[in-house]
Amino acid sequence: MALWEFEGKKPKIGEGTWVATSADVIGDVIIGKNCYIGPGARVRGDYGKIRIGDGCSIQENVVIHARPDEQTTIGNHVTLGHGCIIHNATLENYVVVGMGAVVSDYVVMKEWAVLGEAGLARQRQEFEPGAIGVGVSAKIIGNIHDSSKTAVKEELLKFKEKYVEMASRFLKEGAFVKIQT
Repeated sequence: MALWEFEGKKPKIGEGTWVATSADVIGDVIIGKNCYIGPGARVRGDYGKIRIGDGCSIQENVVIHARPDEQTTIGNHVTLGHGCIIHNATLENYVVVGMGAVVSDYVVMKEWAVLGEAGLARQRQEFEPGAIGVGVSAKIIGNIHDSSKTAVKEELLKFKEKYVEMASRFLKEGAFVKIQT
């Protein structure tokens, strides 16, 4: 894993968290327990602070950054899909951001909110609990209704648990063997 101290600020990585060797975690970053930080991810706590909770899936090529002297906050059990960008935003517990989506400055996504693939959450946009947004700029198209919330939560939790499991598998000694060609 590539952990970088920047101007005296060192990343802190929780127990059971796996960070790919091709990922960069820089500066004032705290990552919770049992997280998956995929190959190519960039978590830059150089200007501002990055705080990531427990059980998160930060998939391949995700970029997380914050404005100078500000903070990006990611709650527990958040899924950030392949190639998405999170910049100076607050994502509460169980949020899902789809592949290639962008969450811009001062966005707040409350518990269980979802931003679909390639969506754009524009500056200062707020997603209420369970809100589902899609498109550029994201339009709220629905909510995880109480009648289906249990089934949806179970499905989302199943995928979140897969990445926690993947992190523990990757941490096992000998899980990765470089192939000589």
